[in-house]
Amino acid sequence: MSAQKQVRRITVPQIAARKGGEPIVSLTSYHAHTAAIVDQYADFILVGDSLGMVMHGMESTVGVSLELMIMHGKAVVRGTEKALVVVDMPFGSYEESPSVAFRNAAHIMKETQCGAVKLEGGKRMAETIRFLTERGIPVMAHIGLTPQSVHTMGGFKTQGRQEAEWEQHFEDARAVSEAGAFALVLEGMVEPLAAEITRRVAIPTIGIGASAVCDGQILVLEDMLGFNPKPPKFVKVYGNLGEQIDQAVKSYAEEVKNRTFPSESQIYR
Repeated sequence: MSAQKQVRRITVPQIAARKGGEPIVSLTSYHAHTAAIVDQYADFILVGDSLGMVMHGMESTVGVSLELMIMHGKAVVRGTEKALVVVDMPFGSYEESPSVAFRNAAHIMKETQCGAVKLEGGKRMAETIRFLTERGIPVMAHIGLTPQSVHTMGGFKTQGRQEAEWEQHFEDARAVSEAGAFALVLEGMVEPLAAEITRRVAIPTIGIGASAVCDGQILVLEDMLGFNPKPPKFVKVYGNLGEQIDQAVKSYAEEVKNRTFPSESQIYR
């Protein structure tokens, strides 16, 4: 009997150790089939609460439930072997108190078998991050443009346009790093600010609409594949999946209408 080579997942300490080293590759994924493709190239895969908008047609991430995150998280873990899988904690699942956050984070990790969770917020969430990490739950932090706070932020606005705002972001980054987060997502942030945060903190920074000098980058998979007709301005589109799907469905519909669709006798002869 030939022994099968066992693939070992990338771990949280391995991601943390990439500070200042080889850039970290990441994408979002929400189901098993795309996760299996992304798994070949990504160091970690984020099951982002952006699935509310991308998969379920919501206007923001605020309406995403814990159950929805767990369902998609299970699918991504099933479809992967190598990448660390990180699952977003949705709005309302961690802000109330550190103990509530722990209960919900533990529920996510038990049900999905993911390797870490991500939550939004800087200094105000430091106590919660410390509470979770001290109890065995790895946390990826997220500051800058935080989509769950879109209503209080007044929309999806680039952060740090005024240098007077920078100190607040420095404090947020310092607080989550010192609280035990193993990595830090910087979203929708002017490049000089994101670059300076990357220089100052001891943990890897993951940019999305931030600086190219972050320790890694992440994009929403559907955005970079051209599936979103109005992707964010910072997204480089690497494919034209939307057009391909449109053409495929159009061709199928035309064959059905023209009765040129393959029949059973043609398929099984």
